[in-house]
Amino acid sequence: MTHVFPGLAGARVRDLGDGIRVCGMYDADGSLIYQDLAAGDGFEVREVIQAVRPHPGPILDLAAGTGRFTLPLLALHRPVTALDLSPHMLALLQDRLESVPERIRDLCTVTCADMTDFDLASTFAHILLGTTTVSLLDDAQRQALYGCVLRHLAPGGRFHLSVLDRTDTGEDIDTVTPLTGSSGRRYDMFEYWPTGSAHRTTTLVPAAPIEAGDDVVVVTARVGTIGPDIVEKELAAAGLTVTARQELDGSAQRTTLLTCEAAQ
Repeated sequence: MTHVFPGLAGARVRDLGDGIRVCGMYDADGSLIYQDLAAGDGFEVREVIQAVRPHPGPILDLAAGTGRFTLPLLALHRPVTALDLSPHMLALLQDRLESVPERIRDLCTVTCADMTDFDLASTFAHILLGTTTVSLLDDAQRQALYGCVLRHLAPGGRFHLSVLDRTDTGEDIDTVTPLTGSSGRRYDMFEYWPTGSAHRTTTLVPAAPIEAGDDVVVVTARVGTIGPDIVEKELAAAGLTVTARQELDGSAQRTTLLTCEAAQ
């Protein structure tokens, strides 16, 4: 497969030459890099915990990945079901669970399933879809997700999801941000989001200097974009009413945490 790297990422990847390996965010190599970065990333986690804490009951963490939300949620001493479609991600989560006390680990159920098509024969006080993951889904998949959520919400239960959109600056987003993983490895994250585009591209590249013979893995993901107003209308049409809306940052890319309940 030929990969196209737009904007600043393209220049950087060209400088790396032909000896790179390109992977997706959720395959075996990409999962390792994702975990390295997510383990030390507290963005959105505090707000999710604050939304969940006042209301007791079991929690379903959709697209749980390597446990960015799962482990902090387990610290609330409640049952947490971590659901993800990637076996690579869930294997890393299982490894992380081995390092927590057994009484906490026993509260976690790990399930490999599609967040748009699952049946757990259980209901939950809270269902979470964080890290703006809803943007990975197309229109039909989002409708299927909302249906699954409704079937799994306990009476009075809450669905929390975060949505990413952009402020109207009239300019393309083409940025590079230095990041350091929990391992100490350094990366450059390139984000490219043209004005008016329905997609954005994220690329992760090891930070310079790169030595000759190094195994250079480049992670890339091109995902759709959908703002909170559109998602709120879709939720309402599916039978879910937004009861709280919290903007988490006000930069060129803006994350909004929505909380909703089944319509009465």
